[in-house]
Amino acid sequence: MGIEIEIGWLTLIMFGSLLALLMAGLPLAFVTGGLACVFLFVLGDARALNIVPSRIFPLMTNYQLSAIPLFIFMAAMLERAGIINDMFDVIYKVLGGVKGGLAAATIIASTILAAMVGVIGAAVVTMGIIALPAMLKRAYDPKIAMGSIMAGGTLGILIPPSILAIIYAVVAEQSVGELFIGAVIPGLLLSGMYICYVLMRCTINPALGPAIPVAERVSNAEKLRLVGKMAAPITLVVVVLGIIFSGVATPVEAAGIGTFGAFIVAAIHRKLDWPTVREACTTTLKASAMVIWIMFGATIFVGLYVLEGGQQFVQDALAATGLGPWGILILMQVLLVVLGMFLDWVGILLLCVPIFVPIIKALGAAAFGLDSPDDLVLWFGVLYLVNMQMSFLSPPFGYALFYLRGVAPAEIPMTDIFKSALPFLALQITGLVLCMLFPQIITWLPRLVYG
Repeated sequence: MGIEIEIGWLTLIMFGSLLALLMAGLPLAFVTGGLACVFLFVLGDARALNIVPSRIFPLMTNYQLSAIPLFIFMAAMLERAGIINDMFDVIYKVLGGVKGGLAAATIIASTILAAMVGVIGAAVVTMGIIALPAMLKRAYDPKIAMGSIMAGGTLGILIPPSILAIIYAVVAEQSVGELFIGAVIPGLLLSGMYICYVLMRCTINPALGPAIPVAERVSNAEKLRLVGKMAAPITLVVVVLGIIFSGVATPVEAAGIGTFGAFIVAAIHRKLDWPTVREACTTTLKASAMVIWIMFGATIFVGLYVLEGGQQFVQDALAATGLGPWGILILMQVLLVVLGMFLDWVGILLLCVPIFVPIIKALGAAAFGLDSPDDLVLWFGVLYLVNMQMSFLSPPFGYALFYLRGVAPAEIPMTDIFKSALPFLALQITGLVLCMLFPQIITWLPRLVYG
């Protein structure tokens, strides 16, 4: 029989060693899985190791998760087919005449991109390569330019079809479709806030984002022709999301249709060849494998912690703070923000959600002025997605900051990239607070669709 360790100490040792190994730069997937196996052996006996296959097997056989590689493949195909370049070009020419128009165009393009690409890195890097040089060439303030690229890029986590929403739904045992619909309005709200902020700053001080010269603007007829070029990819997105929202198909079936559609769109744009398909397959394999490995590791780690009484310990610890339901919710959100500075989103999801969701359910819908337990779980799920956007922009380890560093000109210092994220981080916090104070922002659309 293994060693008995008091749960308070166990919490400290498990999460302390997790943090120490991550700081040492080891990959999350192997740290969580490896530590879990070590602790399983220390705390239990050879039989206790059976928890490993029993936690992993339900994930391997989970039907919902098969949407992840399909959506990633759809995104990779569209990216390889040069759709993203075309799209920025179109919005850029349509909005170029407005002060701050290019920054707004970047955010709009990123919002549409988010509906095609469920993965953040792709959006930030692609927009960094296309939009950043275009804005710097037009004498845009680098901070406004970089901030709008990073903030727009993080929308991919929120606006469906988001990979994070699919994993959240699997872990919290919730409907993927409902989460997708619940995230639409908060996603558009944040996108709108970014655009308003950029346009206001540039209207007050035109030097931050000058309009493009009259000579380079295009006629209305030309604008219409440009928008026509984008018909195929946008139709694809509308069809995929439409069949999910109308309940005609499950998200997995919709992802399959989307993947097939991506082939057609690539063919229309004359980019359907073997290298394109092969590259898209490789990208999909790498991205999906990373996500699934992190899921395997983290689910064993959390499974062991819950088995040892961790769930109860966290619940008692939160109750002992003497905070009311709102206090506990705010504390959870703050914890997620702090974790977001150090861990990546899949890891945070798998470490926190299995512990937080039961606590929120136990507090009850009435405590937050919601009508039903279903509303409560949906509301908390979307709050989590909104919160996770911040993890990409929050220094010191926000992923979007480093994605952009990889493609930004060398003469721009890292401190400027950090500073450019801060106003948008403030907007994200405002968005999160709005979604907390007015749950209808999240629950109204799913109620409308599902009745």
